[in-house]
Amino acid sequence: MEEALWFALVFGALALLWRINVDARATANEAAHAACAEAGVQLLDGTVVFRSWRFARGADDRMAFRRNYVFDYSDDGVSRRQGFVILRGRDVELIGLGPTLVQTTVH
Repeated sequence: MEEALWFALVFGALALLWRINVDARATANEAAHAACAEAGVQLLDGTVVFRSWRFARGADDRMAFRRNYVFDYSDDGVSRRQGFVILRGRDVELIGLGPTLVQTTVH
């Protein structure tokens, strides 16, 4: 009986972690789509790709995951350039297209 409880706890924790990461990726996707639309460029492949994560402290001194996502876009329909989205916790911290930053949002 005790083994079943441990299995359920581990499975529940893994399911929760998976769900949090799926939500974070959806947030990064929305931010990339909005940044490309605002800049008048075409988002290629239609999605972001997870690059890395680390722990970081926010302005409120709380620890959170800082996730880094990348995506490809084209400004002329021929070239392929890379942009990025950085999330801290659930919030978009920074979005960049090529050499220019599109939006900075720190909550």
